[in-house]
Amino acid sequence: MQSYFSDLAAAVCTPLPGADRVTLYFSAEASDFIRFNHAQVRQATHVEQRYGTVSVIAGRKRASSNISLGGDLAADSAALLAERAALLGQLPLVPDDAYLLLPDAVVDTQRSATGTLPTPEQLINAVATHATGTDLVGFYAGGSVVRAFADSRGQRNWHSVESFHFDWCLYREKDQAVKCSYAGTDWQTPEFARRVAEARTRLALLALPPKTLAPGAYRAYFSPVAVAELLGTLAWGGFGLKDLKTGTSTLLLAHQGQAALSPLLTLTEATADGIAPRFQPDGFTKPDAVPLVRAGQVAASLTAPRSAVEYGLPTNGSGDGESPESLSMAPGTLPEAEVLTTLGTGVFISNLHYLNYSDRQACRMTGMTRFACFWVEDGKIVAPIAVMRFDDSFLRMFGPGLVALTDQAELVPAEGTYGARQLQSVSAPGAVVEGFVLAL
Repeated sequence: MQSYFSDLAAAVCTPLPGADRVTLYFSAEASDFIRFNHAQVRQATHVEQRYGTVSVIAGRKRASSNISLGGDLAADSAALLAERAALLGQLPLVPDDAYLLLPDAVVDTQRSATGTLPTPEQLINAVATHATGTDLVGFYAGGSVVRAFADSRGQRNWHSVESFHFDWCLYREKDQAVKCSYAGTDWQTPEFARRVAEARTRLALLALPPKTLAPGAYRAYFSPVAVAELLGTLAWGGFGLKDLKTGTSTLLLAHQGQAALSPLLTLTEATADGIAPRFQPDGFTKPDAVPLVRAGQVAASLTAPRSAVEYGLPTNGSGDGESPESLSMAPGTLPEAEVLTTLGTGVFISNLHYLNYSDRQACRMTGMTRFACFWVEDGKIVAPIAVMRFDDSFLRMFGPGLVALTDQAELVPAEGTYGARQLQSVSAPGAVVEGFVLAL
């Protein structure tokens, strides 16, 4: 695949009369998708796709076109060259872009990360062996994903990773289920078996008489997946320079010194540790890490090239949305085995859903508990709880309300496969929080 892209780039990204620069952004994947119901295969699909975006730039004018590619080098080169010629003809009609910014320096990067992924047969056998007798409902996506960039100055960036994400539930009855996931680059069947066994244990706990909680503030433990769901909401407007400058950042109160995050909290855009590429479609490369919150103190913002022009600051290679792609929360010191003891009496939150902001300025979030959430007394799970709505501020929960973070973080990749598999991810530990507000 890399030699194919190199040949495409050599054909398309050449100096062109009437243009200052020609760029090519390439995306591709070869993925297996398998759906399960009752621990049996319901759908198995293999998808291979390739897309190329060619852009022609002159001054502050840019014209771009994205086309599907078939994998035949000669045909794909001809198609991209035809698009390039059409764009060059249209370029004089394109209005100037006052915020257009392109990289000055030529920075080449290369990452080819080969993973250990299960074959479809190995995955199906693992499910049949370890989930037999359960109603496992799930979706597996795995394979290689490629992103690449080239321009007529000679810059070349290549990113290829092999990863998997298996998301499943063990269903009991009515609205009762235990939701689980296993993701990464190194599939280990014993680890999958461990997670299924743990889910079976929690599924049995759902048979206990449920406890109905009154609205109020409770001590709570959030699993790493639940913390990742909160961080995913925080990424909607919490870290971008433009949001900060326009006063719409959900962390604005922290930037203004009106709210204090816990010194236990450190958040980083950890590109070197994630599975997202180190470059973006304009050719800007990203640093290995951007500190967003350091020991409770807000630090840098994600700055897209357009925001860099608008506000006269350097870019750090963020995408136009200025949302993190490899967000990492540093773990703490609480061993997983001591989570229930540290929680004491309170709510064990396995998953959250339907998250949104109820008050953006206060960084206040709302959503629902979901899937195998339990009431804990004296360090022991005693009952499942009914689904409830919460409404609380992230600034409070991970400020004065934060009690402890677990000593291990879990990688939670983006689940989206609409159009193509995504490469965004969140790495998060579990968290014990005091005063979590259940509203309904």
